[in-house]
This record gives sequence, structure tokens and C-alpha cells, in this order.
Amino acid sequence: MNAKPRHAPMNQFPIVDGELVIGGKPVTQLAAELGQTPLYAYDRAVIDARIARLRTALPTTVKLHYAIKANPLPALVQHMAGRVDGLDVASEGELAVALASGMPPQEISFAGPAKRKPELEAALRAGVLLNVESFREVELLATLSQRLGLPARVAVRVNPDFELKSSGMKMGGGPKPFGVDAEDVPRLLARIGELGLAFEGFHLFAGSQNLRAAAIVEAQQMSYALALRLAAHTPAPVRTLNLGGGFGIPYFPGDTPLDLAPIAANLAQLTEQARSELPQAELVIELGRYLVGEAGVYVCRIIDRKVSRGQVFLVCDGGLHHHLAASGNFGQVIRKNYPVIIGNKAAPVETETASVVGPLCTPLDILAERMELAVAEAGDLVVVYQSGAYGFTASPRAFLGHPDALEVLL
Repeated sequence: MNAKPRHAPMNQFPIVDGELVIGGKPVTQLAAELGQTPLYAYDRAVIDARIARLRTALPTTVKLHYAIKANPLPALVQHMAGRVDGLDVASEGELAVALASGMPPQEISFAGPAKRKPELEAALRAGVLLNVESFREVELLATLSQRLGLPARVAVRVNPDFELKSSGMKMGGGPKPFGVDAEDVPRLLARIGELGLAFEGFHLFAGSQNLRAAAIVEAQQMSYALALRLAAHTPAPVRTLNLGGGFGIPYFPGDTPLDLAPIAANLAQLTEQARSELPQAELVIELGRYLVGEAGVYVCRIIDRKVSRGQVFLVCDGGLHHHLAASGNFGQVIRKNYPVIIGNKAAPVETETASVVGPLCTPLDILAERMELAVAEAGDLVVVYQSGAYGFTASPRAFLGHPDALEVLL
């Protein structure tokens, strides 16, 4: 009989005296100091180690951007601003966080398929790069630019004619609301030239959450080749080429960490090609969850231990209203468990099969289903790993009116 697949080792946080330690604090001490659960805690040392690893692996000429949508906590964005080369935003609210972080406006880019006129004006006034996604945006920007007397810096977000294979979410290829279809881009570039907008480059984002290096390499190669073809139609030289991200992290049993080596080798090759084929262009990699996802945990407290017809349920004060992704309701087709432990019994002597559920009146409110966990009681702390991205702000926190979670950067 084949053994059941297991989660990849979660060794980014130490275990000391049987307790998980985040940012130098045992989880029980952290909860006591903050005065409540549930909470999200993010460890800046884990973030810094991930960035350092990327800097070591990738060519020094490739710029590293942080996609704020992964985690827009202002303190975390400010921390990132001093360590990455640029920030990518997708709303006026994220733009305000990025501008307040200290990142120079010229290193901030703004993407999104439904930019409202006030958002375009705010971005134009700030001087950030706008990744235009439609003919409407180009026309609006031209009007705003003329009225305000400010140059509109634009790059074209391209919906490629291919997709990132094996990705968690496909952001390009086929009919998509994102970007401009590759076959329509030459016509859009001509209009950008006619209107006198300041063209700077291309943005391609084929997909996200991919653990297959070969698929990411193929998407980057195809993105570069597409940008090179489109460069023949640009009204000005390509100065920036954002190849997107797609780098995944292991969430589920059987997942294995992404191998960076083939991706780094491929980017080195593309950088060499660009020196002669796109000599004024800087290559950009835009990452979100890969930078912060493994640096965060979600912590909630067991309120009740119940046994129903032989099944143990650990009923907690937190659940899908704070962490929709861990509940399986954020894109999973078949629900799978995130890595979960009892944080104050992280080196258990005795274990059992139990389900961790939240306080909501819905059977969807599950954080762990029939997992092997330390035997736990009311008062113990449940920890969900891999919670640094698409957690707090990606969840329906007002659902049923329970108290909100706290967030802390350690």
C-alpha cells in the first residue's frame, strides 16, 4: 500500500520547549502579549532570508518587485520597500500604502482590469507606471495627461496567447479580463504613439502558484519572445519588461518546494539575450506569496473540544472568516489541508486524528479535516502555516459579525 502524501517540512520557525516560536516569541507568549486571538503573525527574518536567497540565485540585473496584493499590511510593505526594487499595486488603496512606504514613485507600477478615472488620476499625479489593460484606459489617460499637464508613464499589460501550465490560477491565455489580447497590442501601441503617452514597456503575467520550475521557465521564455515580437511596434524603446511571477510555495500534502536553479539559469540566459535584442530594457520579476507566504502564521484558540459519533472536533475562535484560503474556499476544487499544528504542543508525545473547525454556522468553516494532531484541549493554540499571503485581506471578515483578527510584524 502506498503511504499517504505528507506536507513538506515546515522548518522556517524554531520549536523551543515544545512551542512554536515566531519572531523570537513562543506562540503562547505572543498571544498573551497581544491580548487576544485569533491573530496573524509575520516574521521579518523569514522574509529577509527568502529575499536573500533570491538575490543570491537570480542575476543581479533582474529587478525584484513585491506584489502588494499578497499582503498589504502597511508595516510589512514598508519593510519590503527597503529590500526589493519595486512595488506593484492593483488599486488606489494599495497605491496609497506603496507611496507611504518610502518606495520612490518611479519604482511603483499599477495594474488592474477596472481602473476607475479617479484611480488613473491619482496614479498619474503620483508619477507611477501604469500597466494599461484596455483602449479605454489609454484614451482616459491621454485626456487626463493633457488636462493636468503631466506625462502618463505607461506599459502595456499583454494577455498572451499561452498560459502558465500547472498554475494555481491562470492569469493569461485564452479569453481573459486581464490585459490586452496579444493580437490587439500592435494597434494599441499605435494609439499610444498617436496620443503621445510615455511608453515604457510590457507586463505579462501568465499565472500564479506554480511549483514546477520547467513550467515557469517555459512561460518566461514565451513571454520574452512575445515581448520581442511586439517591440517591433512600440512608439519608443522598451525600457521595462515585467515577466510576472508564478513562483509557488508548498501548501498541501505531496507539494514539494520550487527548485530555483533552473529559473535562475533561464533568467540569466534571457538577460544575456536582452542585452542585444532589447538593450534598454530591464527585466522584472513580480512576486507576492513567494516572498511572504511562508513567513506568516494564523493562530486561533480552541474554545471547545467535542466528540461527535467518534470524530474529534476542535472548535476555535477563528476560521474561514479570517482565513478563507485555509478553509478550502479560495479556489480549491477538492479541499486539502494546509499544514496545521497545535502551536503550544509542537513536539507532541500523544497524537490523535482531529478536525479543526471555526465558530461559524456553516459546515464550510474547516481549518483542518481529519489531521494527525497533538491531543488538544480548550485553551490550546492552533497554528496554520503558510499564512503570510492571501489570508487576512482575502477573507470575508464581516461574515456573521465575529471579532476581527489582529496582525503583527515581528
